[in-house]
Amino acid sequence: MKPTLFLLAAGMGSRYGGLKQLDGLGPNGETIMDYSIYDAIQAGFGKLVFVIRKDFEADFRAKILSKYEGHVPCELVFQSLDALPEGFTCPEGRTKPWGTNHALLMGAGVIHEPFAVLNCDDFYGRDSFQVMARFLSALPEGSTGRYAMVGFRVGNTLSESGTVSRGLCSTDENHLLTSVVERTKIQRIDGEVKYVDDNGEWAVTPETTPVSMNFWGFTPDYFAHSLDYFRGFLSDPKNMENLKSEFFIPLMVDKLISEGTATVEVLDTTSRWFGVTYPEDRPDVVARIQALVDAGEYPAKLF
Repeated sequence: MKPTLFLLAAGMGSRYGGLKQLDGLGPNGETIMDYSIYDAIQAGFGKLVFVIRKDFEADFRAKILSKYEGHVPCELVFQSLDALPEGFTCPEGRTKPWGTNHALLMGAGVIHEPFAVLNCDDFYGRDSFQVMARFLSALPEGSTGRYAMVGFRVGNTLSESGTVSRGLCSTDENHLLTSVVERTKIQRIDGEVKYVDDNGEWAVTPETTPVSMNFWGFTPDYFAHSLDYFRGFLSDPKNMENLKSEFFIPLMVDKLISEGTATVEVLDTTSRWFGVTYPEDRPDVVARIQALVDAGEYPAKLF
């Protein structure tokens, strides 16, 4: 069974402004998501599932889904504040979505095969889809608790315009994830990749240190684990009282690793990540995509 690609498309680009998922950056108005989907189809993914906001549906169907008709099966699911387990209600005054792992839970009814989940507004590169597709396709039927994460080499994820925030990953001798430590200031300085450590000092990390860019691979049992943990998350008064609390994928993954329920293999990739975090990033992303088209990596018109 071919794996499914689950795209997180429900968020607004708060720092960038507007719906950056629909921003045309390619030579014929292609979005970053178009390139991800093109690469995923080439790598062997057999279905697309998008999680979006319901009020985004008409725009999304007209501008996005219509492009993929005839290329790959697609489904839409919807994230909303009141999409909660039975017995729970959304606190009054909450407007912030419940986070990436809540968005992922929306796919439980339509995904029954190994799947990858990623951000729709990050350019991940072809090799990352190939290594994930190989991992998911090789899983024995009925596998549970064997997950994966694409571990981008930190040196391939930096910005020339300033520091970036990345989750630096530690692995064991079997390339299994043991921890992810969020470092909020990482930059190449004097030819070395450095980050600000817990003491506020600049520390060096190798160019090849794996970092998480929210590109995960799961089997369907992950949904049941997530639902159980989400009930516990919502039962904690501090999470209900804090109107900005979020249920993130790394939070769930860390719990499953620490209790021995699952393993997460960190998959190395040579792909260079890039994305539009701020408006000033847009021209560079447009130029990078054009360079890939000029080099023959992608056709000028994808779909």
